[in-house]
Order: sequence, then structure tokens, then C-alpha cells
Amino acid sequence: MKGQNKLFIAIIAALIIGVGIGGLVHIQYPESAEPFSKNIKLLGTIFIRLVQMIIAPLVFTTLVVGIAKMSDIKMIGRVGTKAMLWFISASLVSLFIGLVLVNWLEPGHVTKLPIQDVTSADELLKSSKGFSLEDFVKHVIPKSLFEAFATNEVLQIVVFSIMFGVALANLGDDYAQPVIKLFDVVAHGILKMVGYIMWFAPLGVLGAIAAVVATNGFEIFKVYAIYLRDFFFALGILWLVLLLVGYMILGNRLFDLLKRIKSPLLIAFSTTSSEAVFPKLVEELERFGCNNRVVSFILPLGYSFNLDGSMMYMTFASIFIAQIYGVEMTIGQQITMLLVLMLTSKGIAGVPRASLVIIVATCSMFGIPPEGIALILPIDHFCDMGRSMTNVLGNALATSAVSKWEGQLESHGGDM
Repeated sequence: MKGQNKLFIAIIAALIIGVGIGGLVHIQYPESAEPFSKNIKLLGTIFIRLVQMIIAPLVFTTLVVGIAKMSDIKMIGRVGTKAMLWFISASLVSLFIGLVLVNWLEPGHVTKLPIQDVTSADELLKSSKGFSLEDFVKHVIPKSLFEAFATNEVLQIVVFSIMFGVALANLGDDYAQPVIKLFDVVAHGILKMVGYIMWFAPLGVLGAIAAVVATNGFEIFKVYAIYLRDFFFALGILWLVLLLVGYMILGNRLFDLLKRIKSPLLIAFSTTSSEAVFPKLVEELERFGCNNRVVSFILPLGYSFNLDGSMMYMTFASIFIAQIYGVEMTIGQQITMLLVLMLTSKGIAGVPRASLVIIVATCSMFGIPPEGIALILPIDHFCDMGRSMTNVLGNALATSAVSKWEGQLESHGGDM
């Protein structure tokens, strides 16, 4: 835990230094803010790319090994069913909390936002027009495993890995064991790499934060204060619900889990990428005491189906845009929107800025001006910090809960 605490402190320090450097550049050298942001952001880019480099092989090897070691198809079905029940319930609760609070707080009726240049949303508007059931199916079913690896399509890798793992489980020990052993060694080798890569996290955090503050300055917080306040309040309510459910299932061990995942939470918050902490989260959940077979099966699925923070943000932002434009929506329309978001949001985790793409598509469907997305783009980075961290918490709780239900949660974790 000593190394973990050092990393946590280093990330906090990098966060503070990044805000300070970004603020200094914005105030003292405004003419250099753009090139400075472009260059220092490279630190964050390097860290994210280092993590992305190992995600596909880690998901593939751990999931195949986890399923093949289960060898019991009934157990695979049972664990998968429990996981999906959690994911669907958590998604509906997250969407509902966002819906209730945005209607109660009405940030769109209070906030006075500057008119944004709609061209800043052009890319999102274009990418949302083609989203359909056909695109969803293509996004889920891999055309080629190698293409899925090359583009880091986690859900496609999950689909192939589950089928391959089930095939190995039914192949017989003589054939399957050498392959399982090889993949097991590869998975542990990749997890060893995680330890090295995570020490680059503080530099990645510093670069990401400094770039945003240097470009936007501190004034952006004043302009969007009401929207940010209401969104983070809603996020706080969601955390309260998640932690309450977590405590009902895990008891006092919930606090041990939070200690274990504090570095992944902070990295996700700072870099706005829950994907960036996937390998570290696998490691910490196994140390917490979760069964490695359950972790390797549920966590990759969670990254596609259990993005609680993103789900809450979708209803919150969609209704916020409707309020800004004075579009009145009935309760029936809002519940329909909630169900549409529930379905369309599944399996698009690999799409850049997936939440925003879905928001644009949903707004178009319900007669809300989709160009309204340009109003929240300037502040989206800061909202993304909160929703990325919440996604990590939701997946950690889901994995721990299913491990506990399966009787596969060790009474105390330890180093691997």
C-alpha cells in the first residue's frame, strides 16, 4: 500500500501544479496559451496511449482465462446474468436520478450562457446522424479480431473472448491447458507492466489539467457555475446511492474497497478517462479479494454496459438543453427519452465522446435543437472528470458485489 499512497500523493500534487501552471500561462502569457496547451497536452496523450496499448491484450487474455477456468457453463451464465441485472438496474437508477434532479433544479432556466459558435459542435452533429441499430450491431459484433485489437473496440474483443473462452472450457484439459497457461502468463506479464505505466500518471494528469486551464482560464467556472454546481450535486446523490447499495452488500469492507481504488478514481477524474485505469482497476480488485475469474469476466463487460456517470449525464444534459431552448417536455416524453437512452447508450463505450454523441442523437429524436450541444462543450471536460470517476466506482462496486454473491470474495485482500 505504500507505493499506492505515494502514487496517490504524486497525482494530487500534479493536479495542483497543473492548475497553477495553466492559470499562470492564461493570465501572464495569454498569447502563448494555445501552443502551450497543445504541447503540454502531449504528456496526457502519452499516458493515455501507454494505457491503451495494453487494454486489448489484457481484456482478451484475462477474459479467456477467466471463462476457460470456470469450465462450468452454468456458472458463466449465472455470473453473466447477475452482472447484467446489476448493469441494467444501475443504468436505470442513474438515468432516473439525472432526470429527477435536472427537473427539480432547472439549471437551464437559471443559467445565462454565452451564445456559442455552433461550428464547434459540427463534428458531433455529423457523427450522431448515422447512429442506428445497424451501427450498434456492427459495433458489437467483430468483423475481425485484429481490427478490434487495432481500434481498441473493447466490446468486440469481449464478444470474441467469451466465445473463445467457452470453446476452450469445452475442449478438454489436454488441449486447453497449454493455451490457458500461456494466456495466464501473458496476463500477469501485462499486469506487471501496469505498475510501470502508472508511475507516468502524475505527468499525464499535470499535462491534461494544465492544458484545459491555460486555454479556458478560471473565468469558465464563473460562467458555468450553476450548471457545474447542479451537475456535481446530482453526481453526489448518485454516489450516495451507489455507496449505500455497496454498503448493504459489502458491509464495512466497502471502506477497504474505496482505499484500494482511490488511485484509479483520481486518475480517472484527472485524465477524464475511465479506460485509462482499467488495468490498474483489475489489479486492485484482485488485491481487494475479488475472484480473478469474476474480475476478468465482469469488468470488461462493465466498461461497455455499466457507465453510471455517463448515463446520469445523458438525461441531465439532454433536458438541460431543452430547458435552455424553452422546449417543454411531458413526463411521458421524458420517460420515453430515458428508455431510449437506456438502449442506445449500450455498447458505444469505444466511440470518442460517446455521451455527447448519444445526447445529440437523442435531442434530434425529441425535437430539441441538437446544436445546443455547443452550449455545454466548453465545460464538458470538467463534467467528464466527474462522470469518468463515477464510471470507475460503479464498475468496482458491480464486480465486488457479484464476487460476494458468488461466494468468491476473499475475507481480506493481499498483494498478488
